Amino acid sequence: MENALIQVRDLTKIYQMGSEKVHALDHVTLDIMRGEMVCLLGPSGSGKSTLLNSLAGLERPTSGEIVIGGVHLETLNESQLTLFRSLNVGFVFQSYNLIPTLDALENVTFGLMLKGMPKKEYTEMAKEALSLVGLGERLHHRPNQLSGGQQQRVSIARALVGHPKILFADEPTGNLDTKTSYEVMDLISGVAEKENLTMIMVTHDEEMTEYADRLYHMRDGQIERISHQEVEHA
Repeated sequence: MENALIQVRDLTKIYQMGSEKVHALDHVTLDIMRGEMVCLLGPSGSGKSTLLNSLAGLERPTSGEIVIGGVHLETLNESQLTLFRSLNVGFVFQSYNLIPTLDALENVTFGLMLKGMPKKEYTEMAKEALSLVGLGERLHHRPNQLSGGQQQRVSIARALVGHPKILFADEPTGNLDTKTSYEVMDLISGVAEKENLTMIMVTHDEEMTEYADRLYHMRDGQIERISHQEVEHA
């Protein structure tokens, strides 16, 4: 599709495991539209995490093309990829990946500090992001003073603070109970719709797939089938 935000063509990733070659991705082709939310599903070893990491510029493909907003990621060097991610991408992980010695505000501002932004500017941006996820009263709480759901909200604020175009989520509800999982997904999907974010999520939780416009079912490094869904947005 010519107007797709993300275009993947014949993407292949081969790992050398001793004398054996493992095709983690095997000639994957797909298009993802701006503002679309998609889920990558499949058993362990299906290639879904490798595909997510490749789209995020964290894994280099063996061959094929990844074009995001007209930029060919496979042609960029490491410093160019780092810059691309900082300008365009946000990440939410299963394990939160918060720095335990920093409070919520400091965890969200950490990446902005590394960009050399003025302190007043990045502090206000972080406060706004934490208020957006319902933690405006928890700015100075450290991770061990927050529940699992609140820690994940901090990680979502950290992912959104730079106003990315694409949000990558790797098992974002994997460590949460069912009620909290729905609260977190309601939050993520609501912000994604408001900001017109494109979201790509890996999940094992079938219940969380109801938030997605499209499901990519993967097996053995290939897209086995694609399911389209009618999603009721708030």
